[in-house]
Amino acid sequence: MRWLAACLVAACAWTAQAQPMTLAVDATDLARRILRVEQTVAVAPGPLTLRYARYLPGGHGPYGRVEQLAGLVITTEAGQRLPWQRQAADPYAFTLTVPDGVQRLTLRFAHLSPLNDAVDRVAVTPTLLGVQWEQVLLYPADPPAAAQRVRARLTLPPGWQAATALRPDGEGFAEVALDTLIDSPVFAGPFIHREPLDAPGTSHAVTLNVLADTPATLRATPAQWAAHRALVRQADALFGGQRPWRQYDFLLALSDTFGGMGLEHHESSENALRADYFSDWPAAIRGRELLAHEYVHAWNGKAHRPADLVTPDYHAPMGTSLLWVYEGLTEYWGHVLAARAGLSTPEQARDRLAQRVAYYAAAPGHQWRNLQDTTLDPAIGPGHPHAWPEWQRDADYYVEGQLLWLEADATVRAASGGRRSLDDFARTFFGRPPLWRADGSPGPRPYTFDDIVAALHAVQPLDWTHWLRSRLDRVGGPAAPDALARAGWRLAWADEESAFQAAERGGSGESGTERLADFTYSLGFALVPSSGKLEQVLWDGPAFAAGLAPGATLLAVNGVAATPVRLNDALRANRSGAAPLVLLVREGERFRSVTLDVRSGPRHPRLERLSGSTDWLGAILRARPD
Repeated sequence: MRWLAACLVAACAWTAQAQPMTLAVDATDLARRILRVEQTVAVAPGPLTLRYARYLPGGHGPYGRVEQLAGLVITTEAGQRLPWQRQAADPYAFTLTVPDGVQRLTLRFAHLSPLNDAVDRVAVTPTLLGVQWEQVLLYPADPPAAAQRVRARLTLPPGWQAATALRPDGEGFAEVALDTLIDSPVFAGPFIHREPLDAPGTSHAVTLNVLADTPATLRATPAQWAAHRALVRQADALFGGQRPWRQYDFLLALSDTFGGMGLEHHESSENALRADYFSDWPAAIRGRELLAHEYVHAWNGKAHRPADLVTPDYHAPMGTSLLWVYEGLTEYWGHVLAARAGLSTPEQARDRLAQRVAYYAAAPGHQWRNLQDTTLDPAIGPGHPHAWPEWQRDADYYVEGQLLWLEADATVRAASGGRRSLDDFARTFFGRPPLWRADGSPGPRPYTFDDIVAALHAVQPLDWTHWLRSRLDRVGGPAAPDALARAGWRLAWADEESAFQAAERGGSGESGTERLADFTYSLGFALVPSSGKLEQVLWDGPAFAAGLAPGATLLAVNGVAATPVRLNDALRANRSGAAPLVLLVREGERFRSVTLDVRSGPRHPRLERLSGSTDWLGAILRARPD
């Protein structure tokens, strides 16, 4: 990794191009969602390779969409059009020969932003725009991205404003390194509110930039703004007040048409949530944990990054062996910080945790595939649906990784009698400053498995190598089977959904945003109430054992039209010894009856205190002094 030593330490000696690239993006064609690009690149005569980003930061895998680039024309200063070609083995690399005497090329092409979410996430609407720079540029294969310089300009529709970590300079943005540009996306629109989350004059300040389809969607109460300010203060308390950025901008889009997302960057984050984020505050906990998660990534993932995820460009494959730290630990702290800040209540936090523990207790995928193996999921690439995610497993390093770190935190607290915790690990390991580069921008400190083990041992002496490997490599049960018990709680069941569960359950695919009726832990499926379509069927659950699969439609229960209320009534009757549930289902053109005799009644997860144990979970979720 010679380039790492050369370009990612504070004393980095830049080998930048004599002239920076220029990049002009016209984003005014909202009706057709086309971004038109004109780019200039300094070159030397001879063979040249221009690359389109394939391995995307935050995605950890080959998620670039080069098919959305169209109309590429490359010309010299004199207007000569140069032919280019791609090889079948690498369609993300455009090769050409630069004639003698040519010093600069002009590239013109279009980025065809998705027209609907069946193609990809919608990033352009009549009132919102998201620009990820890697989608609208080609870059030379050499030198490394940190040593290439770019001056970008974005043309917006009249009356629109942009939110980004990039700083303005004249008609465009200030010149930055290529990797800084790609790490600094833009949200834009006509309706925007910028809320400072720090006191005036604070260095390394944080701003919440909220964009929406209508001005009314931007309205928040003083208490809601206060909770977001508390998130910043609680993160300072967790990481010791060392902010690893020059300034930080939350980019938050609130819309039911702009595609939902969450993506981390060093000095900003992209967050897109439903339009009711503020108006439906008691039910919007999921989104508020998203903001906390992406904010934590500024420390874990950006300022400090697994060594095998630090690559010289967007063409080199990324290693993903430590995603249970990068994403799992971030998911843990995002959950904790949301509760500490008051973005969620302790009860909501416990109910969310109950859902996750219940899922991994029931999901059988860990019988054949361990948590460590799931870190390879990004390498599989996009576009691979999971009909049976609880059996196939899909990026479980997020949530099962969260449970592993909950167990680790409770273990440290118990072993130290409450004197130490993962907060100490956060402050000493992730609270260090980033590697500031010669141009003043922050770069990442690489870390390895051994670095994590050593830092944990410094907080609480323990054989952390064995402790972690025994859970990461475990087959036959969840990776963190004792997480709840060590934290002083256990999984329990109730007939009724919690208020959190009723608000959070939602559909996907054909159900859209309609909330699912959840019978996962009783009958083994979740369905769309309006159509009866089974959207989820639990592998090895009762419905699965009866031969049902996702896509079937439930028509009737015990001879009457099926509704969630009637299913719950039938479950209660079955628990007390009445007849089994007889379901009439339709599968394509065929109808059949299915009998389920579960005797469980309705089952919805809750957390329940373990008598005689210390409530470490309560201590973990409690706010820290500012």
